[in-house]
Amino acid sequence: MPSLGLVTLVVRDYDEAIAFYCDAVGFELLEDTRIDDGKRWVVVAPQGARESAILLARAVTGEQADRVGDQTGGRVGWFLNTDAFDRDYARMRAAGVVFEEAPRSEPYGTVAVFRDLYGNRWDLIQLNGRAG
Repeated sequence: MPSLGLVTLVVRDYDEAIAFYCDAVGFELLEDTRIDDGKRWVVVAPQGARESAILLARAVTGEQADRVGDQTGGRVGWFLNTDAFDRDYARMRAAGVVFEEAPRSEPYGTVAVFRDLYGNRWDLIQLNGRAG
């Protein structure tokens, strides 16, 4: 059965992106392999996740650089599920992650929108029916 493996997130710099996603968001670095002079294969994922991950791809053209921070036209493009919203929200805020709003309750769960270091919008979300 097919599964979603990687999604690409275009970034300005590999190391600053690794620092943000691993140190502030709490992801783990799964792979960082040098390919040539400036290109690397960098994969990060939430702790313990193995089926889906993010490929951090450094922008190399002007067109790619123009997309950094606005890959989804200003919409929330990524959804970070949690089983302990309050814990992860507090940890991320303490690590400097900027949330656009206070947490809110929706029919599907608890959610708050945050921006990554480039301005891409994410939901931190705990779906109803999950412990936390």
